[in-house]
Amino acid sequence: MTLHADLFFSFRSPYSYLAIGRYRAMAADYDLSIALRTVRPIAVRDPSILFTGSPNVGRYIFMDAARSAQMLGIPYRWPRPDPVVQNLATREIATDQPYIHWLCRMGQAAERRGRGLAFAGEVARIIWSGEVDDWYLETHMQAACERAGLDFVQLDSEAKSDAEALDTEIAGNEAALEAAGHWGVPTLVFEGEPFFGQDRIDMVKWRMQQKGLTRRDA
Repeated sequence: MTLHADLFFSFRSPYSYLAIGRYRAMAADYDLSIALRTVRPIAVRDPSILFTGSPNVGRYIFMDAARSAQMLGIPYRWPRPDPVVQNLATREIATDQPYIHWLCRMGQAAERRGRGLAFAGEVARIIWSGEVDDWYLETHMQAACERAGLDFVQLDSEAKSDAEALDTEIAGNEAALEAAGHWGVPTLVFEGEPFFGQDRIDMVKWRMQQKGLTRRDA
């Protein structure tokens, strides 16, 4: 019996990046379907949650994401450029955001094709691994889409021509995340139970095994 789960994911979240490869491998190894539920990063969705409190929050995220990646053996570097245009010193979010809304729409368009998890995995890699600068360039994005089994030109065209409908779907994802009882990413929701953080994957597997999770080669 195939189990189903939803992964709420942000392209600006280092922790989403650290989780996506392992969730993708889990879906490949087990009789499991994981739907990608792209949400806008909290910096755009509601900056008051993250950026109006202690300045230690941002500093801690920078430090913890880097050491988590090191512990996991996952290549990591803060993106160049940042998917969210923001002054990290003042925390001010720029009005003009040329990357993040486009990325979210591309991710949602990929999920329409049943390839959201693959798209997120490949694109997060070029954003966060440090393999390339200017990850948004067509040459890099096209290669990532090809690895995910997708056509970059089609996704890019859909992200622009069907932006309003895609944004409505993304807003629905954000509402579903709230309804599941959380606000952050990555959050995997399985049978109504949210598991927040890149360090909850073993717990997710444990819960799913209780519900009959089996390997595909079993």
